[in-house]
This record gives sequence, C-alpha cells and structure tokens, in this order.
Amino acid sequence: MNVRPVTQADRNAWEHLYRGYADYYKVETNDAKLDTLFTWLCDVDHVCEGLVADKSGQLIGLAHFRAMPSPLRAANVGFLDDLFVDPAQRGSGAAKTLIHAIDAIAGQRGWDVVRWITRDDNYRARALYDKLSTRSNWLVYEMTAETTGR
Repeated sequence: MNVRPVTQADRNAWEHLYRGYADYYKVETNDAKLDTLFTWLCDVDHVCEGLVADKSGQLIGLAHFRAMPSPLRAANVGFLDDLFVDPAQRGSGAAKTLIHAIDAIAGQRGWDVVRWITRDDNYRARALYDKLSTRSNWLVYEMTAETTGR
C-alpha cells in the first residue's frame, strides 16, 4: 500500500470514495461542492491537503487535513477533517497507514498535536483511534443560523 498526495488523475476514484464518506455521515453533497473541494486539495497554496491510500493501482482510502492555528500554543497544530476507507478494504491497514502518514507530516511541520472529531457511534474507527491517540475531554459545539436565529 502506498500513501501519497492526491493528484488530478485521482479525481474519479477520489470522488467515489468521498461520496461514500458523505453518505456515511448523511451529508448531502453535489458536483459543485465536490469540484470546490477537489480544487482545494490540488492547490498547493490552499490550506486543505489530501492524501490517498493506493493499493495495486486502486484508491482505497483518503484523508483530508490542514494546519490550524492554536492560540494557546501560539503555533499551528494539525486537524484531520476527513478519513475514509472503502468498506470492502476495511481491516487492510489503510486507515492506520493514512493516520501515520499525517503524523509524519505533523512531525515535519512541528505540529505538536493533530486533532479530529468523529461521530460517537463510529465504533470501528474509534477502536483504531483509541490505539493511536488519546480521546480528549473537549466537547464540540456547532452554531448555525438555525440555532441562533440569525
């Protein structure tokens, strides 16, 4: 298995994986959103970056991450936004390999921590995360126009 940055040539296979990710989290997506995200991932000047796991010429997983300022540290940390492995490839080590690749990038860039969130009921992923990281005691809140009335 090879982990590498996403490239323009990965577009169709990447989209198939990302639609699976969006479906899993029950988030609607469309061609315009996918085009925007893929453009970000291929733009070396954009904060969002993407890695893919390639097994025998087939993309089996993806990870999207970025630098995130941490005011208390006065430094950037990493944030893993998206991690997805094709359901038929779960257990292949792809997720672990992608996380280790991001950890290596964190080391190169001086990020003391990489954070991410997952759904509480994502038990299979959480079993892996519990082996590779520490669950924080922070709670995540989301503010929207609906919650504030704006």
